Amino acid sequence: MEKIKEDVLACKKCSLYQERNIPVIGQGSYNAKIIFIGEAPGAKEDATGVPFCGRSGDFLNELLNHIELKREDVYITNIVKCRPPKNRDPKDSEIECCKGYIERQIEIIKPKVVCSLGRHSMNFMMNNLGIENKETIGNLHGTVFKGKYIFIPLYHPAVAIYNSSKKGELKKDFEIIKKYVD
Repeated sequence: MEKIKEDVLACKKCSLYQERNIPVIGQGSYNAKIIFIGEAPGAKEDATGVPFCGRSGDFLNELLNHIELKREDVYITNIVKCRPPKNRDPKDSEIECCKGYIERQIEIIKPKVVCSLGRHSMNFMMNNLGIENKETIGNLHGTVFKGKYIFIPLYHPAVAIYNSSKKGELKKDFEIIKKYVD
C-alpha cells in the first residue's frame, strides 16, 4: 500500500494532478472484509486526503453503524484519486488512468465484499469484473453478484442528502452487506 501511495503522489497520467491539494488514496484496514469504492474526492477530501469526510461521509458512517461495522474495520477509497474540478463527474479517461491503483488495492486487501458507491464506480467495477450491464444504479443497487468476491453496487451516500426518501433504501442495501461479512 505504501508503494501505491508513492505512485499516486508521483502520478501525472492525467491533468487532475495539476489542481489537487492531496490525493485521496484510501483509508481503513488492510485486512478488511469489505471495500467501499466511491467515485472521486470532493473538496473536503482534497483538503484532507481522507475519503468520505464530508456530509456523505457522515451518512456513510451512519450506514456502517446501522450494520454494526466501524469505519476503521472496512477500507474506503475512490476509483479516481484526485478531485475533478468543481466536483464534476470523473471522465472515462481519468478513471482509466487511475484504474491500476484500485485494482492493486483490491489485490492487496483481498476483500470478501466490494461495494461501489455511485454509478461511475458501479460501471467501472462491473466492467472490470466482466459483467455486462445496461441497467442503471436505480435498478441494480443492492444486487449481489458472486464471483472472485461478492460485488454489491450501492447508491452513493450523497443521494440521501439530496433525497431523504433514499435513506431507507440505503439502509436496506447495507443490511444485505451484513449477511456477507458476519
